[in-house]
Amino acid sequence: MNQGTITSNVLWLFLGGLAAVGIANYIARFFWRYFIFGASIRLGRMLRSRLYRHFTDLDQRFYKRSRVGDLMAHATNDVQAVSMTAGAGILTLVDSLTMGTFVIITMVTTISWKLTVVALLPLPVMVALTTRYGKMLHSRFGVAQAAFSELNDKVQESVSGIRVLKSAGEIDHDVESFEDLSNEVMAKNVRVAKIDSLYDPTIFGIVGLSYILAVGYGAYLIELGELTIGQIVSFTAYLALLTWPMLAFGWLFNIVERGRASYDRIERMLAVKPEIQDDQMAATTIPHSEVEVEVDSFSYEQSTVLEDIHFRIERGKTIGIVGRTGAGKTTVVRLLTREYDVSKGKIKIGGKNIRQVKKSLLLEKIAVVPQDHFLFSESIADNIAFGRPEATMEEVMEAAKIAEVHEDIMRLPEGYATLVGERGVTLSGGQKQRVSIARALMTEADILILDDALSAVDAKTEEAIIDHFRVGNPEQARVIVAHRLSAVEHADEILVLEDGRIIQRGTHEQLIEDGGWYKETYDRQQLEAIVEGGGHDET
Repeated sequence: MNQGTITSNVLWLFLGGLAAVGIANYIARFFWRYFIFGASIRLGRMLRSRLYRHFTDLDQRFYKRSRVGDLMAHATNDVQAVSMTAGAGILTLVDSLTMGTFVIITMVTTISWKLTVVALLPLPVMVALTTRYGKMLHSRFGVAQAAFSELNDKVQESVSGIRVLKSAGEIDHDVESFEDLSNEVMAKNVRVAKIDSLYDPTIFGIVGLSYILAVGYGAYLIELGELTIGQIVSFTAYLALLTWPMLAFGWLFNIVERGRASYDRIERMLAVKPEIQDDQMAATTIPHSEVEVEVDSFSYEQSTVLEDIHFRIERGKTIGIVGRTGAGKTTVVRLLTREYDVSKGKIKIGGKNIRQVKKSLLLEKIAVVPQDHFLFSESIADNIAFGRPEATMEEVMEAAKIAEVHEDIMRLPEGYATLVGERGVTLSGGQKQRVSIARALMTEADILILDDALSAVDAKTEEAIIDHFRVGNPEQARVIVAHRLSAVEHADEILVLEDGRIIQRGTHEQLIEDGGWYKETYDRQQLEAIVEGGGHDET
C-alpha cells in the first residue's frame, strides 16, 4: 500500500462529504415519502367524498338494486387499494427506475457494455411474465373484492337484524351462513395469493439467470483480455444491487393491478347516473305550494300500479288517502316527493310541473314522515332538530309537545339528551313515530305528509296529534296516508284507493253515507276498538 497518498485533511473532507450526502439523502427521502403518501391519502379522501356525494345524488331505483355492504366496500377496501397504488406504487416505481437506471449506467460506463447487454437479456422474459401475472391478478382481485362486498353486506344485514335473528332462534344458522360466505371469500383471496406468490420466485430466477450469463460471458471476456477478475467481481456486485429494483418492479405490477381492479369498480359505481335529475332550467322559487296531481298511469318496471289519480292539495286543507295494503297509497307519496317520475301525466306545485322545479326546493316545501321511522344515533333533541340544526331547545320541545312525545322524553333518564341508539332501538315504535313527526314539524314545510305515521300510537294520542295539526299551522296542507280510518275522519277530502284507482272520494260523512269499502272498514275498526278497549302504544 502506498504511503502518504492521502492526508488527514483530505480524509476528513471525504468523510464529511459522505456524511453530508447521507444527511441530505435522509432529508430528501423523508420529504419524498411524506409528499407521496400525503398525496395518496388526499386522493383517498377525494374518492371517498366523490362516492359519498354520488350516493346522496342517486335515487330509490338504485338503492332497490344495491346492497349497503357493497356500497361500503367501495368506499373502504376499493379506495384503500387505489390509495396504495398512488402511494406505495408511485414510490416503488420511481425508486426502482432511479436505482435501476443508475446501476445499469454504471455497469455500462465502468465495466463493459457488452457484458451488461448479455446479463440483462432475461429482463424481457421477466417483463412478459409479470405482465401476464398482472392480467391474471387484475381479474382475480376484482372477483375477491366483489366477494368481500357480499361478506360486508352479510355482516351489515345480520347486525342490523340481530334482534329478529335472536327472537327467531336463527343465530346458529346465520353463523353457518356467514362461515360459508367467509370461506368463499378466503378461497377467492387464496387464488389472488397464488398469483402473488409467483412474482418473487420468477424475479429471483431471472436474477439468477443474469448471474449465470454474467459469470459465463465475463469469463470469456477475461480470456480475451478485455476484462479483469476484479471487474467481474464488481459487475456481480452491481447485479446484486439490481435485485431490489427487479423485486420492486414485480411488486409494482402487483400493486398497480390491485389498484386498477378497485378503480374499475369505483368508476363503474360513479358511472351510474340518477334517473331523477334536475332540469337545467329548473325553477329555484315557487310562488305558493298548492299541488295538483294528475297521474294518468304509473308503473314499476312492467306492472301498472296507479291509474287515473287526480286530486288537489290546497293550503290549509287535509287530504286523507286510505285503502287496502298494496292499493298504491305509498306510491302516491313517492311521486309527490319525486322519488319516481310520473310515467303518464304530471304533478304541479305552485303551478309548475315538479320536473321543472329543483328537487332540493321541492323537498324544502314538503316534509314527510315515512313508514320506516329512521332515527340517527344521536340525542333525541338532535334527531328532532335534524332539519333545523339552529333551532332552539324551546322550539324542539314545542314540536315534541305537538307530536305528543314530550312527556315520554321527559321520563327518560337524560331527557332530550338521551341517545336513541342506532336506528332508534332504545325507543318504542310509537315513540319513534312521534319523534319522526316532531322532526317533520321542525322543518315548517308548506306540505306535511304522514305516510301511515300514526299506526303505532293509541287512538287518544292520535286524536291529540291531529288536533294540534289542525290548529298549529292554518296555512299548512296535510296529506295523511293511513290504514286506521280514525286518522282521516277530519280530512277535507278522503280518497279510497283500490288496485291503484280511486274508487271512492269525499268527506268522512259522505263516504259513510255512500257505503262501500270505506263504511265497511270503518264499522269493523270501530268494533275492534270497542272489543280491545282502545288502542295501545306498540313497542
